[in-house]
Amino acid sequence: MGYLEERAQLEGKVALVIGGGGGLGEASAVELAKAGVTLALCDRDEVSLQATIQAIEAAGGEVAVSEVFDARDAEALSAFFDRCDKAFSNKLDILVNVVGGTFRGNFADSTPKAWDALMRTNFTWLLSAHHLAIPRMRAAGKGSIINFTSIEGYRAAPGFAVYAAMKAGVASFTATLAVELGPENIRVNCVAPDITPTPSMRAIPGGGNPPAEDPEADAIRSQIAFPMAREGVYEDIGGPVLFLASNLSSYVTGTTIHPDGGTWASKGWFNWPSEGFRNVPPAEVVEVFKT
Repeated sequence: MGYLEERAQLEGKVALVIGGGGGLGEASAVELAKAGVTLALCDRDEVSLQATIQAIEAAGGEVAVSEVFDARDAEALSAFFDRCDKAFSNKLDILVNVVGGTFRGNFADSTPKAWDALMRTNFTWLLSAHHLAIPRMRAAGKGSIINFTSIEGYRAAPGFAVYAAMKAGVASFTATLAVELGPENIRVNCVAPDITPTPSMRAIPGGGNPPAEDPEADAIRSQIAFPMAREGVYEDIGGPVLFLASNLSSYVTGTTIHPDGGTWASKGWFNWPSEGFRNVPPAEVVEVFKT
């Protein structure tokens, strides 16, 4: 065992990944599996879930429990935790909460039904997941909970008002629980990505940043939008999850890691090819829109 493996101490640990089918859930699960963590995965999309399992097995990892259901169903979520108790002899070291989603639309044109759907998808179910995990981690005397929020929870998000509010709520909830559970050595942290091209993100009309047909144009767009001049990839997201799950972060709680290529830090400053970083469009861009 090398130095990093000794420091991380992930080999043999058990993790539940809620929303582990595809996308950022897959990114998290594959990285944990490669580090020797035994996994339980759930997702409502059976095809995506099976694809994640295949990716993990191809990497030499193990998925001991997998189940297809909607995490917003509190009874189904509780039954999943019970099943994991039996499979892992009541052992739970890591919980990764990934489930979320949104759609674009002005708040003034939205409805209470839409608000409820966004709240249930991005916040309410997560309360149940924590409520189920806490007594199990208390019994073990430690644990790490990793919640996925979004850059949109830390800035204005026109067209995504309720979604952004829920993601901000996740961050606040995480910080409060980190303080409450700190004396019991249960850590609670967030990961807040920006654009990482997942199938669900690409599917958001007008908000998924679809790839340009011209690769050169796509590269220029990434250079403008991201200080690191590229969109994220799965490994960019899986790495912070691995860190927060491991003993490398044993004194880190109540915080958020932003694997976003610098977009949260830039806060409206864009790297225009002709003029470098500016927080307003250069003259030639303005001229285009005057016509």
